[in-house]
Amino acid sequence: MIVQPLALPEVRLLSLDAHADDRGHFMELWHADRYAEAGIDVSFVQDNLSVSARHVLRGLHFQHPQGQAKLITVLQGRVFDAVVDVRRGSPRFGQWASTELSAEPPHQLFVPAGFAHGFVALTDGVRFHYKCSRPYAPSNERSLRWDDPQLGIDWPVQAPTLSAKDAAAPTLNAVPASDLPVYDASQPHGA
Repeated sequence: MIVQPLALPEVRLLSLDAHADDRGHFMELWHADRYAEAGIDVSFVQDNLSVSARHVLRGLHFQHPQGQAKLITVLQGRVFDAVVDVRRGSPRFGQWASTELSAEPPHQLFVPAGFAHGFVALTDGVRFHYKCSRPYAPSNERSLRWDDPQLGIDWPVQAPTLSAKDAAAPTLNAVPASDLPVYDASQPHGA
């Protein structure tokens, strides 16, 4: 496994080892000790799977308080994935990073707690799997507007399909400070 930081250094892209033969291939999607050695020392407590049609955009979502770290794997299809630092006081507050994820070649994306996350499906039938460090809690759910001009995310679609909730999400400037996590340089990634 090769781990490389994105433009937001806490967000990491992981290139997975796939062992292939004439039967197909095998890869390990999670091994606590190996990931801890790679700097991702997080206990995951919930797994989620979403299935999306082309141009469905989900996000930008985060939880506060009790933020979630996420380990993302695209099992089928291809997505454009975006992550925004929403930690008050962070030197990178409001900055974003993006990457394209697909089933081939196999990659994962680690998103620590304190970052908003979203993706848009670039193909039909996207199967998007993510491990979470805390259970989903509706009272902690927060969202940002996908096309917030302050963020300026360069999404590859102009008119995505959105949920009503995502279409009504506020811009980062409109989110009350109490609804944003606080940056703590001493906090381990994903805590």
